Amino acid sequence: MTRSDARRGMVLFTVMWSISLLSALAMAASVTFRGFAGVMAVERSQIQAEALLTAGLETAAVIVQTTSDSPLMEVETTATLDTGAVRARLNDEGGRIDIGKAPVEVLASLFRFVGVPAAVAGKVAQRIVDRRSPGNATTPEYGGRPSNEAPQPPSTNQPFTDVGQLHSIPGLEPEWIAAIAPLTTVFGDKTVNPLTAPPRVIAALPGVDAQRVAAFVQARRSSPTDGDRLARILGPAQQYVAVKPQRVASVDLTAELASGYANTAHAVIVVLPQDSQPYRVLTWTPMPYTRASVWGRPMAQR
Repeated sequence: MTRSDARRGMVLFTVMWSISLLSALAMAASVTFRGFAGVMAVERSQIQAEALLTAGLETAAVIVQTTSDSPLMEVETTATLDTGAVRARLNDEGGRIDIGKAPVEVLASLFRFVGVPAAVAGKVAQRIVDRRSPGNATTPEYGGRPSNEAPQPPSTNQPFTDVGQLHSIPGLEPEWIAAIAPLTTVFGDKTVNPLTAPPRVIAALPGVDAQRVAAFVQARRSSPTDGDRLARILGPAQQYVAVKPQRVASVDLTAELASGYANTAHAVIVVLPQDSQPYRVLTWTPMPYTRASVWGRPMAQR
């Protein structure tokens, strides 16, 4: 082989190697771009879903503002935008037992209702009340979105900001706290709103048996806004119920984009009279999405 042939072979090798390198770089750039485009698509979907959730929250706030005579119980609504739809389910937080304000006998009855032995139920109820004393009360720290500053709580001296804080009380088993969670709140009052209380909340009140619960549910179907009649049905337990303004609501939200991307969240909002904000977010909790979440119960198990 002559020297010129060797040079031509070296040049050909160099050219082929350069082409291979450029091809590899182009392929890597293509993969990187596709990955970047995929990330951007996911982020765009997340932003659009967040916008839908916000729209659902604002729709829920309007319902709270305009609902006066109609009980806020399992109220469902849908808001549709160009990007998709958001569905919201609202419930009055005043229809649940407030662990920070309910009398000790109500708390004891609540624990007995979920299966805690009577002697133990009374002890843990008293420990909760002891924790609520002014010397032990903590300053509420409401979560929520930065766009809504934390308001003053609906009432003062609230020692709990979440039902999960009961885990810090000695003698309370985790399964008991999980059992009472759907029946309780930290945004209620000393009494329960009979117009919006779930049947199991009514059943958990002291001295209420199955017969009274059945009569109560039947009467509420025929007279959903007659608080006095509903209270009388409960007999001695009527001291633990009272009709009150529906200002704090739990909201279960499910947003679905046209692409099929979905997101869910659970929030608690408050609408205060003469407030500078149309509503305020007290808690905001992203929830795992499942197909059943769209209209099924598993969104927040409320």
